Amino acid sequence: MHFPMPKRETTHVRYLIALILFIASTFSYGDRVVLSIAAVDLSRDLHLDALRLGYLLSGFGWAYVGAQLPAGGLLDRFGSKRVYGISIVCWSVCALLAGLTGYLPAVAAFYALFALRFLSGLAQAPVFPGNGRIVAAWFPTAERGRASAIFNSSQYFSLVLFAPILGWIVHSLGWKQCFWFAGIIGLALAVAWFGVVGEVKTHSRISQAEIETIEGGGGLANLDANNRARSTTLTWSTVKWLLSNRMLVGIYLGQYCITTLTWFFLTWFPIYLNQARHISIVKVGFLAALPALCGFAGGILGGVVSDRLLRSGRSLTFARKLPIVVGMALAMTMIGCNYVNTSFAVMVLMSIAFFGKGLGALGWTVISDTSPRGLIGVNGGLFNLIGNLAGVTTPVIIGFIVARTGSFRYALIFVGATALLAIVAYVPLVGEIKRVEMTSAPASGVSA
Repeated sequence: MHFPMPKRETTHVRYLIALILFIASTFSYGDRVVLSIAAVDLSRDLHLDALRLGYLLSGFGWAYVGAQLPAGGLLDRFGSKRVYGISIVCWSVCALLAGLTGYLPAVAAFYALFALRFLSGLAQAPVFPGNGRIVAAWFPTAERGRASAIFNSSQYFSLVLFAPILGWIVHSLGWKQCFWFAGIIGLALAVAWFGVVGEVKTHSRISQAEIETIEGGGGLANLDANNRARSTTLTWSTVKWLLSNRMLVGIYLGQYCITTLTWFFLTWFPIYLNQARHISIVKVGFLAALPALCGFAGGILGGVVSDRLLRSGRSLTFARKLPIVVGMALAMTMIGCNYVNTSFAVMVLMSIAFFGKGLGALGWTVISDTSPRGLIGVNGGLFNLIGNLAGVTTPVIIGFIVARTGSFRYALIFVGATALLAIVAYVPLVGEIKRVEMTSAPASGVSA
């Protein structure tokens, strides 16, 4: 007599990992948006003009960019759980201290706040390279689009969640309390992080069936274990080798352009609504959440559409590029805000632009698809370094434009034009999307 074999229990721990990445990334972006929501009251207390405010908004970006490659190296050497968890603790402490700068004289407060935002940028550098590594380890190729879209959509959901809360806190309590709020919830996140995240094969909740699903679909389940077994040394020859690859350079350039849109929305967008459209800061907190909600929907849809195209038999190149091109085309509609007079029309156009930006934000998915196996953290760091140069340039360029012209007209044209440049980067420059092999890597970069 034949008895059917019992089915092995299958867990879905990877979906819990995706959730904690989404929450951690949301809190990270929430910390970044505090300053833009508090900017109007803070500028009044510290006597800041538009240009000095632009420098203050860029303080985070300087350090965040400079620390990307070291952060990628630390992730590859010590693993994502440890490095990422320490990152959460450090940026939360910086937020708590930032609130205390409100008790200093105006000039001292400006420099102290700049220094703390700079340190927060250092602390948060491992977040997105860490996300990319964890997705590469925990998810098969056909699920990476959705997984990456989930954590990447945090940049929009952070505005949906935090803009109304922070707007109310500024109005009711003051800007210092915004930083304290961000610091407290960050420390709570750190506790959850260390309790949930782990390596694929040693996670206490995972089944063998799920491990086989991940590995069979192209997931790099042994990523951290393999990196501990090899000596990974970050050298300039490694960076030069990555920069010599045309496909990767196109991806880096595209990410710079897409991240320019991100930093406009994170820094100057609430100020634009308040100063150019004369909307009160309380209403700004709620209205800024509407386009952000559209961006969140676009971000999730981009990953779902990309993965569905891949499963339907389309090439990896077509499946990843189509949402990016369509999304960036939609993002350019923000320029239309220069030609409308009502707040309603502005919010409609910004919502379309936000949706498009979300739809096209597949850069981390592409990096998970293309990074050399032994350099996922380093390549993710280089990708995020170049992309987040926009965190330095965008606040300052827009601040300069507004200070020089007295209007946001040319600032919107500048941001819209970068969306067009992103299309140029991904279509003719990137070419075929495929994983870069380590066979030609410099021997001094990675040794067995």
